Amino acid sequence: MKLLEGKELYYKYRKDYVLEDVNFKLNSGDFFAITGPNGGGKSTLVKNILGILSPTKGSIDISFEVKNGIDIGYVPQNTNINLEFPITVLDVVMMGNGAKHKSINRVFSFKYSSLEIECAKHSLQKVGMDCFLNSKISNLSGGQRQRVMIARAICSHPKLLILDEPTSSIDVQGQKEIYSLLKKLNETITIVVVTHDLTVISKYANRVLYINRSGYMHDLSNKNFALKDNEHICEVELMQMLGANNG
Repeated sequence: MKLLEGKELYYKYRKDYVLEDVNFKLNSGDFFAITGPNGGGKSTLVKNILGILSPTKGSIDISFEVKNGIDIGYVPQNTNINLEFPITVLDVVMMGNGAKHKSINRVFSFKYSSLEIECAKHSLQKVGMDCFLNSKISNLSGGQRQRVMIARAICSHPKLLILDEPTSSIDVQGQKEIYSLLKKLNETITIVVVTHDLTVISKYANRVLYINRSGYMHDLSNKNFALKDNEHICEVELMQMLGANNG
């Protein structure tokens, strides 16, 4: 089932186009990677998908299931927080609670409903962080904090989860753990990852959109290639492997 589709999408800041004639389709169940050089338009495309920006020309058609961002979870690239602020893992995950979880019978706004707490526990359990419920977020490692941010994003049960460079500040082992987690979540949630890590595309993505102002879609389902753990390729090599204008 199609979740959203970009059709002849253009976007410009002032006089300069950042996106030109970008076409793509995202289906339910995809592990969808967006890659390309810095300044190529990846973040601008994500902002258009989220509804933060509106296309200058063209359209993004969104299915009823994810209309108005109600069922979209988002993990931004910069998840740094003030580690001096005394906030717990539970507090952070509560920020992701959707309106459907908030109790209308609250007497005090700072008290969580039982439904909200169960949602947080369930989300943390999914990412393997439920034993840290009452820990201070400042006491966690970078990889653990990223898992908490993912728990926050999935707390409202989104059908689509978008992550912008989710492993940019995490060590190699932590990166593997995060992507293994995302692969597991992909069993029930459609995943979109903005990444420069082409190994991720090789191992996890079934579809990839290469953005450098224009966009090139590639279906990897039938592509017979995979990289070894320590093997790396550049974007040019990837496009040569895929065929830059095929897909």
